[in-house]
Amino acid sequence: MDIIEIKNLNLFYTNFHAIKDVNMKIKANKITALIGPSGCGKSTLLRTLNRINDTIEGVRIEGDVIVNGKNIYDPDADVDRIRRNVGMVFQRPNPFPLSIYNNVAFGLQINRLVSRKDETDFIVKESLEDVQLWDDLKDKLKMSGLELSLEQQQRLCIARLIAVKPEIILLDEPCSSLDPMATAHIEELMQELKSKYTIVIVTHNMQQAARISDETGYMLLGKLIEFDATGKIFTNPSKQETDDYVSGRFG
Repeated sequence: MDIIEIKNLNLFYTNFHAIKDVNMKIKANKITALIGPSGCGKSTLLRTLNRINDTIEGVRIEGDVIVNGKNIYDPDADVDRIRRNVGMVFQRPNPFPLSIYNNVAFGLQINRLVSRKDETDFIVKESLEDVQLWDDLKDKLKMSGLELSLEQQQRLCIARLIAVKPEIILLDEPCSSLDPMATAHIEELMQELKSKYTIVIVTHNMQQAARISDETGYMLLGKLIEFDATGKIFTNPSKQETDDYVSGRFG
């Protein structure tokens, strides 16, 4: 089942045409990877899915991004609700200078999603369990999130995101600051999380895209050149440009 449909999407940074006529459908409970050379528009496209580009001066967007049948760019769309439903994790872990507990509870508290401490306690525990941190940190919840390893910080950021019960998780090169072992752990976590969430990841690491994703889109100069099952993209792409990139002849 498709959870996201992008229709005739164009994005401009003032006069620069960054995203050009993109059309694609993203399936629920799958991992979709966006690959392509630096500056091709893949992170910009990712940020259109929860309207983070709105915060950049001079951005203009044409076309539709439909999530669960509703265009998130409709004039009456609730942007705060959209960003809770479509959460984002960035390249470098960005835990708040708060305790582990308060990092996870932050979205619940600021959005007033729970009213009782026992409810918050349950969600914090559940979220840390989902990212496989509970057993290690259940006796350290008052410790600052900044004291954790980079891998644990990235897991904590994912726990903070899923505490508010999104449907979709956007990951913008989430392993770029991690060592190979930590990267493997985060990839395993993504595979486990996709049973509950739809995941869209931007990665420069083609091996990572091949390992973890169900479908892959190749972008070049703001255009979506090809979008298909990951196995096909990496073994039998339909477009020469895609073949040149995945085979290492370009980019």
